[in-house]
Amino acid sequence: GPKEGAAIAYYQKKRHIFGDFKFEIFDADGKLIDTLPGDKRKGLNRLYWSMRMKAPKVPTGASIAGGAFLGPRVLEGTYTVKMTKGKETLTTSLQILPDPLSLHTRQDREAQFATAMDLYQVLEAMTYTVDRIVDLRDQSKDLSAKAADESLRKRLLAFSSTLETLRNKYVPVKEGGGITGEERLRDFVALLYGAITNYPGKPSSAQLDRKEALKKDIAAADKEVETYLQKELPGLNQGLASLQLSLKPLSREDWQKAQKK
Repeated sequence: GPKEGAAIAYYQKKRHIFGDFKFEIFDADGKLIDTLPGDKRKGLNRLYWSMRMKAPKVPTGASIAGGAFLGPRVLEGTYTVKMTKGKETLTTSLQILPDPLSLHTRQDREAQFATAMDLYQVLEAMTYTVDRIVDLRDQSKDLSAKAADESLRKRLLAFSSTLETLRNKYVPVKEGGGITGEERLRDFVALLYGAITNYPGKPSSAQLDRKEALKKDIAAADKEVETYLQKELPGLNQGLASLQLSLKPLSREDWQKAQKK
């Protein structure tokens, strides 16, 4: 069938062999929205952009979160396409127009986009929280094997086991839970996000209330994690200092760098 999305056509005299070849799409504020790989074959090529942002980052659990596979659809307006081919770059603009048959106003679409983006950021922040928990859980397990002192070893194992319990507030941790049964904060947010992104109109007041309630639940879980870490980390690191070892929480900056790789 016909390809969906905005078509970007380009012509290549010869096959591209060396260096980077990509198309980046920026919004009117110059913010990078999506990156697409170029097709290296020679001749006329056509690339299709879904007119969506990248899919959100979603915390990893024992099962897959339904609902968050697509990025939010962008609003109508002017976008910039930048082609990078080896050392050369070319830019062009791309106009996205509203669907003339749509029954929804620009205001409705703006409300939908803002709500989708809010949940998008909630999912990303939660992904960092869960990755940070997993990282500390694994560090403490590894360090427990190096601690000769029995009481320190037990404390490290208790710490890693409590972190696993805290992780289970956000994501399912039991293998084989499937889609049903063990739904957690991540799953509720992903489902709501999916419902918002799949409907091109204004979110309902029930959906907006649900979003605020979920954000409160996440804030409470985040606070519980922070309080626990502040209580336990200093003592554990004091015990580990004699071995010249320490537990280092993953910084947001390092996490973001790892995501880009």
